[in-house]
Amino acid sequence: MSACPELDEFRQRLQATGLSRSDLASDPMEQFQRWFDEAISLDIHEPDAMVVSTVGRGGRPSSRYVLLRGVDGGFVFFTNYESRKGAELAHQPVASICFPWHVLSRQVRAIGRVEQVSAAESDAYFAGRPRDSQVSAWASRQSDVIDSRAELEARVAESEARFEGREVPRPPHWGGYRVVPDEFEFWQGRRSRLHDRFRYLPDASEPSGWRIDRLNP
Repeated sequence: MSACPELDEFRQRLQATGLSRSDLASDPMEQFQRWFDEAISLDIHEPDAMVVSTVGRGGRPSSRYVLLRGVDGGFVFFTNYESRKGAELAHQPVASICFPWHVLSRQVRAIGRVEQVSAAESDAYFAGRPRDSQVSAWASRQSDVIDSRAELEARVAESEARFEGREVPRPPHWGGYRVVPDEFEFWQGRRSRLHDRFRYLPDASEPSGWRIDRLNP
């Protein structure tokens, strides 16, 4: 049970009533926005946190949490292009994402190609970050081995001194990615593990361009 009676009531109602085909929007991005807006309105912890899974050389997968920073026909997040995820996306520009809204007994999964957002989009987002986060983007060689915390803090101090008294520009190795899915799944938890699962796949014969199938739990 959560500390929020309203949230508990909402989850219990969802588990009891479930998810039907008639509940779903014909377009998966619209359906995502409905659920995302509900998660925000219920004030759950970090509704914008999503797991991003990439594939390295040899087919070895890796996953991590990032924060969703835009929904515009795809799912946008920002990171260091030279990080592990950046290197894997350069090699294999596809990803799987998952929004694990456990307290709602819901999750959304999506799979698709990944593209870098424009430099202008990355510049605009970076300019709005807190200054400490801007400095950190210069100081951290994300995913590389580092000898100590002291070394990291020294790099931060070096970057702070470098940009003292002026705006911090976006590092050339830092920017945004957009995951553009061609497969979605909406999962609603039910009792006895008889969950409701619906998958969207592209289908030119459908007016919306998407076919919706119910999957076994």
